[in-house]
Formats: sequence, C-alpha cells, structure tokens
Amino acid sequence: MRLTQEQEELRSAVRSLLTSHHTESAWAPLSEQIGAAGLAVPEGYGGAGGGARDVHVLMEELGRSLSPLPCLGSAVITAGALLASGDKEACGRLLPGLAEGAAVGTLAWAEQGSWEQAAIRAEAVAGPGGGHLITGTKEFVLDWPGVDVLLVAARTARGVSLFEVAPDSAGVRREPLVTMDGTRAQARWVLDGAGGRLLGVDGDGGRCLEHVRDLACAALAAEQVGAAERCLELTVEYARNRVQFGRPIGSFQAVKHRLADAYVLVESARSAALGAAFAADEDPGALPRAAAVAKSVCSEAFSAVAGEMIQLHGGIGITWEHDAHRYFKRAHGTGELFGPPAHHRARLAAELGMAAR
Repeated sequence: MRLTQEQEELRSAVRSLLTSHHTESAWAPLSEQIGAAGLAVPEGYGGAGGGARDVHVLMEELGRSLSPLPCLGSAVITAGALLASGDKEACGRLLPGLAEGAAVGTLAWAEQGSWEQAAIRAEAVAGPGGGHLITGTKEFVLDWPGVDVLLVAARTARGVSLFEVAPDSAGVRREPLVTMDGTRAQARWVLDGAGGRLLGVDGDGGRCLEHVRDLACAALAAEQVGAAERCLELTVEYARNRVQFGRPIGSFQAVKHRLADAYVLVESARSAALGAAFAADEDPGALPRAAAVAKSVCSEAFSAVAGEMIQLHGGIGITWEHDAHRYFKRAHGTGELFGPPAHHRARLAAELGMAAR
C-alpha cells in the first residue's frame, strides 16, 4: 500500500505550514491554502473531493504536533455524518461552510461512556412545525470554540436518528470537560427540549453512526501513528545526545533493542492505519474490520511508544516542561476515544464469529 506523489506533497505542505504557524492559529491557513477542512468533501459541495488516504496524511501530520485543530470532529465526523445521511438539502446548506473552514461542526453522539447505539438514551419527540424536541445529555463531544454546526443522535419511535440543532438555541447548554489530555477539548452537551431538524430518514441514524465511527477510527489511527512516530524520533535524538558512563545511551544494547521494538510498533501501526484508509476508499465493505484493527493496533502502539519515550528520557521525561507527558496523555485519550482497544477487538471477533480475547 503506497501513497501517491500528490499525497506525499500534501504531507510536506501540511508539515511546513504547521511548523510556521502556532498550532492553534493554523486552522485558517490549513483550510485556505491546503483545503484541509474539505479534503473528504465532494467538489459539488465545495470540497477537494479527496478520500480517506488524503485524510490519513493530514491526520498523521496533525498527530505529530499534537494539534488541537478540529479536523477530526468537523472535517471527518461532522462532514461524514452529513454525507452518510443522504440529506441533500442539509449537505448543500452546511457542507460548503465546513469545507471552507469558515464553519466548524461537531457530532453529539456518546452517552454513558459509550459510542455504541445501545447506549443512546436521548429522545426526540414531534414538535411544532414538523420539527422535533430533543432531550438528553451527550458526553465526550469533540469541542472547539464557537461551534457552528451541531449534529445530535437521538431516538425516535423508529429508532436512532440524526438531527441538526442550533448550538445557541433555547434548551441547549455546553459544559466544557476537564480531561487528562488537555490538547483535545471535549464538552458535555445538555439538551432540554431543544429544537431539532431531522437529517435524512427517520430511524436511519444507526447506519450513519456505524459508518462515521469507522471513518473516525481510521482517521484517529492515522493521528496516533503520527504522534507515535514523533515520540520515537524525539527519543532516538535524545539517546544519541545523552551521555552516560562516557558514551551515548543509544550505544547500549538494551536501549537499542527498546528503540528497535518501538520502531516495529510504529511501522506496524502505520500499516494498520493505511489499511483502514485504503479500505474506506476502495473496499467499503472491508472498512468495519479494517477500522477495528487500526483502532486497536494503533492505540496500543502509541501508548507503548509514548511510555518508552518517558522511560528512556529518564528524569526529564517526567517533568512538566518536557513534551513527553503531553504525548503520553494524548495516547491515553485517543486510546479511549470511540472505544478502547478491547472493545474493537471484541467487535472484530463478533463479526468474524470468534470469541474475543
């Protein structure tokens, strides 16, 4: 599985831009100069018309810098949910702004600590003017200041459905969450009879969420690979320069072996993440399995490599001033986001008709 020359050029452009801009201020130039916000949005809706492999490249680079930008929540999840809904009116109205980066969206989905449909308790009942009134509490919603597009998963009499809710409307309250990973903002959204517009077909939200989950896992896996790779680079550099007992610590066999093991983890994770991206673009039927594999493998690889980064940096690795703790916390946060590795292994085993371990 190889990326194209254009995708490698995209990687270089994104890395260069992130290097020259503070990460929190890079959203506008990334959107305007590279089209990052609309990479996977069809050209007919103002996007670049790319695919999951383009998103993979973007997310790898964002992971390297632990970027807090809303690519995952807005460009992948919100845009993906709108496209999956098949609601052409909503897509035509909302996707151009999202693709341009002028608007930022999020999907309020998880409840009770789970992203599974069975956990959804938010209810939507018929309201005035053909709309719906939604009541429920949504957790772990990917956040960004001034969210413009809020999509909510709630139950109707026909099942789980998707709704568009005005973020600043009556009955809507956003509560920022304090999380271990301070580089990725999350919020709790509380809805109390909030007005919502149905997206797509009533009761079809479950199918949309399943697809969006797989796209999100594939994109997040790419981010984890980029972050793990950067952990390894920083650790190798430190091992070359840190002298102990009259020689660089990287010259000791025990350290060499640990770095070699970390390298294998990074490259194995990259293969799994690329496998999910290729499946999304070329074999959608294989995406659920590939996404489950990628989320499990990449979560565990990132956690392991981030842990090695702290260990091999010694005392400096546990100081607040060093970046090691930031990567370690991102590893923990991404490992739980959209479900931990064990959950995705169980999902994969169930699909294959095997007992999970």
